[in-house]
Amino acid sequence: MNLSRDIHSLTEFKLKTPDFVQQMKETGEPIVLTINGKASLVVQDADSYQKLLDLAEQARVLAGIRQGLDDMRAGRTQPLAEAIAEIRRELDLPQGV
Repeated sequence: MNLSRDIHSLTEFKLKTPDFVQQMKETGEPIVLTINGKASLVVQDADSYQKLLDLAEQARVLAGIRQGLDDMRAGRTQPLAEAIAEIRRELDLPQGV
């Protein structure tokens, strides 16, 4: 993303919305909008936004996997039966069902 090219005033965006929409669809890049000269909003096409959400979810999952592997290496584990019993207690579920 070229921030110097993709920063525009909200007024300009209102006047040239179709042009900006076309630009975002073609480039897949968001546009930063300013209000009173200060960056205030980011506008992005739906497909690019979904890709960004997907990447964020992948990063979250990978961080969880890394944490689990670190826990295993450090011995912060417990037998499955104990883990299930603990979860049942926390959720106030009957044991052994």
